Amino acid sequence: MIAQLPLSIQLRDDATLANFFPGDNQEILQAVAELSRGKGEPFVYLWGQIGAGCSHLLQATCHEAYELGVSAVYIPLQQLHELDPSVLQGLEELSLICLDDIQAITGQAQWEEALFHLFNRIRAQNKRLLMAASMPPSHLKLELADLKSRLSWGVVYQLHELSDDQKLAALQLRAKGRGLQLSDSVGQFLLSRCSRNMAELFQVLDTLDRASLAEQRRLTIPFVKHVLEI
Repeated sequence: MIAQLPLSIQLRDDATLANFFPGDNQEILQAVAELSRGKGEPFVYLWGQIGAGCSHLLQATCHEAYELGVSAVYIPLQQLHELDPSVLQGLEELSLICLDDIQAITGQAQWEEALFHLFNRIRAQNKRLLMAASMPPSHLKLELADLKSRLSWGVVYQLHELSDDQKLAALQLRAKGRGLQLSDSVGQFLLSRCSRNMAELFQVLDTLDRASLAEQRRLTIPFVKHVLEI
């Protein structure tokens, strides 16, 4: 099924449940972990601002499912919404379907209808669905009222933004997974001089990781200034 998708959709290697720093989202982390094991609530809807971690959790849940031998697929609708909605056909044969960027298909009648029928097929076959969007179901500008009601059938969670201390801890957790040592002072420097968005902060960490490896340097404030030109 995954091979039949028209685009090559690959999961990020670093999108795992283990390196997701939950902060105040521990209940959400537990819920998606249950989904990957075929347990818990069968329909889960996540929403949050860009960088909150929705896409990370969807991909991480797929990774976890694969490791457990559970069939799963990750579908980023932001990438697929300009294609034919028939790409959703047959997904209910898998145990877990993760649909990202639900807001991308709002107002598009064929996509809304296709998603509505997929939802019904998933439910009829007792499969599991994990969804994510930038807003709660009630705020989606959907033309198909029945689809909006379906999206609210399960559990709806908002991913809460991390505090500054939690962002620092999240950066240090991600750095540790890469074999980097990120001191409090360097982490706080990044938080004060870079974007507050966690997705962008992780991209900065990726840049520093590559530079540190290439130059065999530790992450110090002078080195960070040099690499980021700040």
